[in-house]
Amino acid sequence: MFDALSQETRLSAFHLLVVAGPDGLAAGVLSEELGTPHNTMSFHLNHLSNAGIVSSRKDGRSVIYSANFKVMRDLIGFMVRDCCSADFASIREDKRTGSSVIELASCCEPKSKTKR
Repeated sequence: MFDALSQETRLSAFHLLVVAGPDGLAAGVLSEELGTPHNTMSFHLNHLSNAGIVSSRKDGRSVIYSANFKVMRDLIGFMVRDCCSADFASIREDKRTGSSVIELASCCEPKSKTKR
């Protein structure tokens, strides 16, 4: 997943799909928005699909892509729970909204520079 998102065009396409929400966007729209040739965009979307980050569906002659929010939520949750120090970050469920909340500690703020 990190490899798929480490490329600028793929990251930009994923961002547009997140903003578009569950309805997604047609491959042609993504190509136009990013100024990327259709065949190049198809290559990048295929890479994102293979990583499980996006899903696609046919709609007439168009292929509609959408962000796979569950996969990304699981990845972010894994990173916070299993890779971060509990002193740095934690994740909790907000019972009122049903959302996951990531809390970052201020332990890593840079120290202010002293005047000489």
